[in-house]
Amino acid sequence: MVQHNPTTPFTIPVFDLMHRPGEMREKTLDPVLDDAMGNAVIGVPAGAPLHIDVRLESLHDGILVSADVTGESVGECVRCLIEVRQPLEVDLQELFAYSQDEAFDYDVHDETIDLEPVVRDAVVLSLPFQPVCQEDCLGLCPQCGARLLDDPSHEHEAPIDPRWAALAGLGGLTGTSTNDVAGADNDDATEEKR
Repeated sequence: MVQHNPTTPFTIPVFDLMHRPGEMREKTLDPVLDDAMGNAVIGVPAGAPLHIDVRLESLHDGILVSADVTGESVGECVRCLIEVRQPLEVDLQELFAYSQDEAFDYDVHDETIDLEPVVRDAVVLSLPFQPVCQEDCLGLCPQCGARLLDDPSHEHEAPIDPRWAALAGLGGLTGTSTNDVAGADNDDATEEKR
């Protein structure tokens, strides 16, 4: 059972709805986050505002909360590591029970409900696991770290095979002289056939 702190910006008093099935009320919340909501790559940072449109409906077992949460998530592209800003839109629905029964995850506490744990869970689950700046992001060059979208024709010289690296210093051999040597071998072979 989740215990609630009745003093958060996510707290809504529901004394006028309790034990009155069929009653309904709508409310708007604009909390500023004390702590960040998200994962290691993307989230809603601390100090950022959220906008929450809430609909509260009284039922026999508790208060049914339906909410639309909007805001902005900030993170970094997992391919090229630049900043990513994405709009956040989450719909949620949860029952806050009157009784503190283990069958319910949340309950009405001191005639109030605290939406923070419900909103936090919904926001974190809605965030992308691997955010990208755009779908066709090419990422970073594995050799120098340059962002490939900034320079699509970015190339490096082909690496020299380490087995042939010692021969790279020999400047006397060129493609022409190698052909001459190969041609000389062919001439010798032709003469032997005669």
